[in-house]
Order: sequence, then structure tokens, then C-alpha cells
Amino acid sequence: MFRPMPDTDRLPHALYRADQVRALDRAAIEDHGIPGAELMERAGAAAYRLLRGRWPGARRLTVLCGGGNNGGDGYVVARLALADGLSVEVLTLADPDALAGDARTMADAYRAAGGALRPFDALPRRTDLIVDALLGTGLDREVQGAWAGAIAAANAHLAPKLAIDIPSGLHADTGRVLGVAIEAAATLSFIGLKQGLFTGEGPSCCGEVRFSALGIPAVVWSREVLAARRLDWSKQSGSLAPRRGSAHKGDFGTVLVVGGAPGLAGAARLAGEAALRAGAGLVAVATHPDHAATLGAGRPELMVHGVADPAGLEPLLARASVVALGPGLGQGGWGRGLYQGVLACGLPLVVDADALNLLAAVPARSDRWVLTPHPGEAGRLLGCATAEVQADRFAAVRRLQAGFGGVAVLKGAGPLVFGTSHRPPGVCSDGNPGMASGGMGDALTGIIAALIAQGLTLEEAAATGVCLHAAAGDAAAAAGERGLLASDLIAAIRPVLDGVANGIPGGRP
Repeated sequence: MFRPMPDTDRLPHALYRADQVRALDRAAIEDHGIPGAELMERAGAAAYRLLRGRWPGARRLTVLCGGGNNGGDGYVVARLALADGLSVEVLTLADPDALAGDARTMADAYRAAGGALRPFDALPRRTDLIVDALLGTGLDREVQGAWAGAIAAANAHLAPKLAIDIPSGLHADTGRVLGVAIEAAATLSFIGLKQGLFTGEGPSCCGEVRFSALGIPAVVWSREVLAARRLDWSKQSGSLAPRRGSAHKGDFGTVLVVGGAPGLAGAARLAGEAALRAGAGLVAVATHPDHAATLGAGRPELMVHGVADPAGLEPLLARASVVALGPGLGQGGWGRGLYQGVLACGLPLVVDADALNLLAAVPARSDRWVLTPHPGEAGRLLGCATAEVQADRFAAVRRLQAGFGGVAVLKGAGPLVFGTSHRPPGVCSDGNPGMASGGMGDALTGIIAALIAQGLTLEEAAATGVCLHAAAGDAAAAAGERGLLASDLIAAIRPVLDGVANGIPGGRP
């Protein structure tokens, strides 16, 4: 009987490109004498342990096997399941007799154990779990033909899917779907986490990401420079120092939110309230005079000022530590005037929404701002289509920072942060689909501005703000993702921060 054991290692923060992981694999084999077949056995065993731990009731298993090492891993899973008394069927997309090397060895071992296999034509109607061992990290073109048909059939099947190393059809470096990709409930990645698992379509294809280092020596990882960093609240919360007992509001800065054209007052209100909840000492809002008297009615802690023109900003800028520019600003004459007035002020800025659209129209560069575009705004800034941004989000965030300076935050699934510190891009692995609703970006703008006001560097504030925003979104989603509002997220910021203060990185339950 195969005994399930602790199935995976702690999820690392180091992320790599696919070619780097292949180099790490070669180093383990060539420099440290671990046979490739042994690594394949370890990979298959780790996948089977995860399978048994996560789906203990699964008795009928379907394994989709391609060629190469990914298929070899699948044959190991199938052999272990067979030995454990499960009903197993392997459906092949590559002729087992045409396999070479370790993959051929594992296919032969599965057949020698009495395992059944047949070429893929259709999935069995009744199966408890589908294991995806079709295509590995080397895929760089769109999936076609029978391979695409197998993936589409797997996605249409009600059984959950476990992806080995990476969901087949997902680009390991960019998180782009190459035509069609497995939509897994869980993905077990080996040796090095691939950066594409955590951004773009990666999160929706991977499900829960787990990791196994396969027992290779730690020195192996010193051979490769990180391609990216995984950011999460459990680690990033360490950027926030405990507050002194003698602290007062002046210690934590003043955020000035500039925005809220007629009809758009809510965006400025959300940004201001998020800044308060994220710990800013004071928050002022410079907004259109038409609604200044009512904007702060439900949140009296906000200091709301009706500002008709750039001259009205001057006394507010004189007292501010940082400016959150853009929520609900609009692109009319009023918004353009205030935008120009803020650009000339010399303060640190968090630039969002219509301020980004105004920047795209007349590009400028600064090392004192954080830009927070969503993919559409990023496309306007870069002069390209949104689809091009999403096709390689890592390349897009690098282009944004190179072209506009400061720190770039590319929002969307798996938000990216890239600045001037010579550190690789960071990608946040927290967050959930419920956060795809109006006002979430305004809340992020306020959070990042509040962290700058409290003394964090622009890059650290951006990284920590993105993770705090995501952690608060996850906390708020405990009551349900569908219908999640930005105000729900804002309400969850304080419990999450309170958890940090009390040594609970994920926040209070």
C-alpha cells in the first residue's frame, strides 16, 4: 500500500523562466550525480502523494500522457496508483514505443506492471480524477490537433484535474494560454517555480500551486539569478514596523487624494478611505466643488476640500507627504488643470486612472512616482493593444518602468511590481477573482499612498501595498467572491493589519 506523506515543500518566493529550470535540472544530474530516472521517480511520487492527500476518495484515475519528461512523470503516477489498487487508465498522445530515455523507461515499467493504455480518442465517462502529463514547460507554440482536443475534453469533463509541473498549454514564462490550456484544480511544480504560473492566465489554469524541490541539493539554485520574485502578504507584511507607544498622527504622514470630477466622487472617496485604513496619519481629498460638501459625509475623518483650479491645490500640497493622483479625475478641463498642478509639486505621487490616460497623451518621466495601470491603461501608455500587454506581462512592466521611470505596478491577475532597485519583478500570488469589480484600483492607490506616507520607499510601498490589497481582498472574500465590493475590501484592511501587529501575518480569522 502506498502511504501518503507530507506531499510538498513550502512554496518558494524565487521564480524562474523555463530555460532556467531546465538548467537546474541538468545541474542536478550532471554536477550532483542524481540520475534523471531518479528525478522522474521522485516527481511522480510527489505528484501521487499530493493526489492521494487532496483526493483521498479517488478510485478511478485517468492519466493523459504525452512524450518527454512530462509524460514520463505521468507514467510514474499511473504505476504507483496501480500498485495502490486504484483503477488506472493511461491515454496516450505520443506513441509509448517511440519514447526515448527516462520517459520510455517509465512507460515500459508501467506496462510491465500490467497497466492499461490506449491512444486518446475520448475520455472515459466515469473517472474520479484526470492527471495532466501532456505538455511540459518547453511549449512555445499554440496547441493544435489531437493535443488541443485532449485538453478541451479534459476541461469539459466534470472530474478535477491535477497538472504535473505546469498545466498543458500554459506558457511557463508569460502565463499566456497557447490556444487552449488545462484548467487544473491543483498544479505541482518541480525544482523551480515558473514565473508564468502566477500572472496572466496562470492563476486560473493552475488552481492551487504546490511545489516539490525533488530533494536536489540547495547549492544547485545558486547557479541561476532569479527571473522574478513571488510576493505574498505573509512575507511582505514584514515591511511594516510596529508602532511606538508614543506615536502620534504626524508620524504617519498626510495623503492628499486629488480626483473626483462630477459624477466620479466615489473613486476619490474610496482611495481616501483606503489610505486611512492602511494607516496614514491624515488624509485630505481635493475634489470638485460640486460635491465637496457631501463626499465625506459618511467618513468624517476625511478632510474634504472643494478645489476649483490648480491654485486651490497649493495650500494642500504644502501640507502633504504624498499625492494619490487620478481616482475619478476625469480628462476634462478641471481634471487636466489639477493634473498639471500636481505634476509640478515635487512630492511623491501614486498615479492612477485618468491621470494615467493624461500621461499617455503627453508622456513624461519621473523617479518619484508609482504608476498603477490596468492592462488597458498600460496599453495606452505603451502605444500597443491590451492583448499585447497580456501576452507578456513581465515584458510590459519592464517597458513601463523603462519608459516612465519610478515604479510600475501592472494590475490584473497576478499583479506585477517593478522599480529601480535592480531587483527582478515581483508578482503577487495572493488575491481572488472576486476583486474584479469597480473601485478596487482606487483602493489600491490609497493603500500604496498611505504606505509611502508612513516612510516606505516607493518600491517597497508598491510591493507591500499590492500584497495588503490582495490579502484584504482574500479576507473579504471569505463571505463570498461574487458581489465583493471595494468597500468590503477596505473594511478588511484593518483586521489584516491588526493580525500583523499581533504576530498573525494573514490577519485575524
